[in-house]
Amino acid sequence: MLFPDYRPRRLRQSENLRRMIRETQLSVNDLILPLFVIAGRDVKNPIPSMPGHFHLSIDHFLKTAQQAYDLGIPAVIIFGIPEKKDALGTEAYADNGIVQKATRALKEKLPDLVAITDVCLCQYTEHGHCGVVEGNIIDNDASLDLIARTALSHAKAGADMVAPSDMMDGRIGEIREILDENNLNQVPIMSYAAKYCSAYYGPFREAADSAPKFGDRRTYQMDPANALEAIREVTLDIEEGADIIMVKPALAYLDIICRVREEIDLPVAAYNVSGEFSMVKAAAKLGWIDGSKVMMETLTAIKRAGADLILTYFAIEAAQVLQS
Repeated sequence: MLFPDYRPRRLRQSENLRRMIRETQLSVNDLILPLFVIAGRDVKNPIPSMPGHFHLSIDHFLKTAQQAYDLGIPAVIIFGIPEKKDALGTEAYADNGIVQKATRALKEKLPDLVAITDVCLCQYTEHGHCGVVEGNIIDNDASLDLIARTALSHAKAGADMVAPSDMMDGRIGEIREILDENNLNQVPIMSYAAKYCSAYYGPFREAADSAPKFGDRRTYQMDPANALEAIREVTLDIEEGADIIMVKPALAYLDIICRVREEIDLPVAAYNVSGEFSMVKAAAKLGWIDGSKVMMETLTAIKRAGADLILTYFAIEAAQVLQS
């Protein structure tokens, strides 16, 4: 059909008409809220590069989780800030680690809110890398046991889902095996399967104090130029037992989300990362953009690309817009 017989504007004449034919529906059900937990009590320290986000002691963490739950957000993902670090990141898999404590507290207070835990070593190691370091080399295979032990400790603390973000080869299989051996076969794994070595992580690394003390993460996180490799990574993680596949970052990798969605039939998550969040906040503060509208357009784009779930620092704000 060609103009004038076909006029696409006919179906754009009113808000209700636009609603009726809208192809992508963003919902509060799509949102996962990341939270940063720290030791102490009555601690709510602002994260300067991430306006509206804080390092939260468990009491304040529970208050924010309650706010998310009341807005209908189905899940939070917990990142821990330990009191001490060492070469092997022992606080990551300690029974009384900060994530383990926060998870127990959350499941006691809000048992219906899905508790997802980030499984990694970078926040807990003195060198800031996501695995065991030998000299200046990140030893993949030596890291697997510690990563699996971390996931097990989270699951034993009550985590509804574990989310390994380290990008060590083989870690999904190791985690699935150790969970199954401990009668935790009902705990799903959300794999950071296609996680790129991205400059968009800057604000998060400040928030989590997780920047590497030497080198970078290019030997284990993916090259931003590669797309086919993402499909290989995703396929490997599915074969090892992943239940949900994640692409990270989201906004600069919408093509990867789309390709992954076309290739697999598992749920696809996308992480709208700290740099993507902070750029919107900074531009809105300067009056250059309408922050709320850009937020919703961004999240809609991620959903339109094929994401079933969106981890986003906008979760509470977006939920408020969606409910208004």
